[in-house]
Amino acid sequence: MKLKINNRFSAELPADIDETNVTRQVHNSCFSYVMPRVPSNPKLIHFSEEVSEMLGITEKDTQLPEFTAFFSGKEIIPNSRPYAMSYAGHQFGNWAGQLGDGRAIILAEVEQNKQVFALQLKGAGMTPYSRRADGLAVLRSSIREHLCSEAMFHLGVPTTRSLSLILTGDQVLRDVMYDGHPDYEKGAVVCRVAPSFIRFGNFELFSSQNDLKTLKLLTDFTIKYHFPEIKGETKESYIQFFQAVADKTREMIVQWQRVGFVHGVMNTDNMSILGLTIDYGPYGWLEDYNPNWTPNTTDRENRRYRFGNQPEIALWNLYQLANALYPLIEETAPLESILNDFQTIYEDDYLTMMLSKLGLETKKENDNQLIHILTENLQLTETDMTIFFRKLSHIKKEEVVENAFLHIYESFYKTEAVTEQIKDSWLYWLTQYLNRMQEESISDDDRKAAMNLVNPKYVLRNYMAHLAIEAADKEDYSLIEELHQLLKNPYQEQIEAEKWFAKRPDWAREKIGSSMLSCSS
Repeated sequence: MKLKINNRFSAELPADIDETNVTRQVHNSCFSYVMPRVPSNPKLIHFSEEVSEMLGITEKDTQLPEFTAFFSGKEIIPNSRPYAMSYAGHQFGNWAGQLGDGRAIILAEVEQNKQVFALQLKGAGMTPYSRRADGLAVLRSSIREHLCSEAMFHLGVPTTRSLSLILTGDQVLRDVMYDGHPDYEKGAVVCRVAPSFIRFGNFELFSSQNDLKTLKLLTDFTIKYHFPEIKGETKESYIQFFQAVADKTREMIVQWQRVGFVHGVMNTDNMSILGLTIDYGPYGWLEDYNPNWTPNTTDRENRRYRFGNQPEIALWNLYQLANALYPLIEETAPLESILNDFQTIYEDDYLTMMLSKLGLETKKENDNQLIHILTENLQLTETDMTIFFRKLSHIKKEEVVENAFLHIYESFYKTEAVTEQIKDSWLYWLTQYLNRMQEESISDDDRKAAMNLVNPKYVLRNYMAHLAIEAADKEDYSLIEELHQLLKNPYQEQIEAEKWFAKRPDWAREKIGSSMLSCSS
C-alpha cells in the first residue's frame, strides 16, 4: 500500500516546540507532534470502498495487515509524522479558551489525483489538548460517526468522510449519561478524511492570544490551499475569505435543514472553515418534525442547538470568526455587511430549498405563507418529516383534496390523534398546495422525479444506528454493512429495503441512544 505524503499543514505552519505529550497550554503553534496510542488488538470491522478508492487504496490493500495497523494507530505511515491541531472555541455560547484535538490525531496529508486529503484518527489517545479526558473513543460513537459521514455525503450534504472503523481490543470507561454510573465499553477508532480539519476555533485561538503573526500565517495558508480563487495577502483578500466562509457555512446549513439533520454541538470549534459537517457527536435526525428538538442531553434545558435554531447559531458563530479575523482587517464595516446579509440570503436560499421539496419550480408572492402554514401543520400532531415529504410527491395536480390527504396520512405517528380540526387544517393547506401546483407547467411525473431527488426516502434514523450498535456489540457487523449500502442511495426506492422506510418504533421514543445522546463517546 503506497500513499503519496504531502504534509502541507505541518510543513508550512509553526509546530509546538515542546514535544512532551502532557496536557498543557500551547502558544504560537498550529499543532503539536504526538504519537497515537498503540491498540492492543486492532480489528478492522468496516471500511468505505469509495473513500479508500478516493485515496488510491485498493480493495486488496484494505485486506493487508498494514491497513489495519496504519489506521488504528498501531504503526505509523512511512514518511509521515502525526500531530494534533491546536484551536480554541466558544462552547454553548461561552468562551472556553484553548481546546484543540483532544482525541483526534492527524496521521498525514496524502495526495491523490491532484487532491490532498488529511487522514485523522478519532479515538487514538491523549494529546496535549486532552484536558481531563483519555483521548479514546468507544465502538458506539465510532459506528455513529462512520455511518453518518458516508450517509451525509450521499445525501448531498457537505461533510467529512470516513475511511475505516477499527476495534482497538481495549476497554474504555464511559459515563454515557453523565449520571455517575460509568461502565466499560469496547474501544474503537475511526479514520476521518477531509481536505482539511481547520475550524473557526483555529483562528479564534491566535486572535485571543494576540498572536497576530500566527493568525496571519494560518489565514494565508488556508486561502492559498482551500480558497485559491482569492489572490494576495491584503485586507481585501481577508474580507473575501470571510465572505467565502460565510457562503459555504450558509450552504451547509440549508442542506441540514433540507434533510432534517441536527448537529447537536454547534460550538465554534466544531465549525469547519470549509463549510463541512464535522465532528459527529450527539447528532440526530428529525423523526417527527419538531423545530425545538435537539438530540443532545447536555443541551436539553436551553436547547441552544435545536433544529430550528441552527441558522441563527451559524450566524452567531460567524460573528466569532469575524472577531477573530478583525485584527487582519481592522475595519468593521465590511465584516458587518457580510454578517447582515447572511440572514437575508439564507431566507432566500431556504425558500428555494423548500420550494424544491414541494416540487415547485417558480417563485410566487404567497410562497412564504404556504411554507409557513406547512411547518405549523407539521407540528399539530407528530408527523414524520422524511415520510411526509416523500409521500407528498405522490399527489397529482388534478387530485381531489381528500385523496391528497390520504397520501400523507401514513406520515402521522398517531392517527387517532388526528382530530377533525387537525384534518381541516391539512385540507386547507392541501387546497392551497393543489392550487399552487396548477400554476406550474411541470408534469406530475416530472415533478415527482424532481421531488424524489431532494426528499430522501432513507436517512440514518437514530434507532437504525442504535440497532447496528447493539448488533456490533455482539460481534455481528452485518447491519453496519447493510445500512452503509442502503444509505449510499438514499433517494432511490430500494424496494427490498422498504422496512427502513418506516416511522420510529415506539421502543425507540425515549431510549438512550435512539432519542437522546450525550457528548460521551
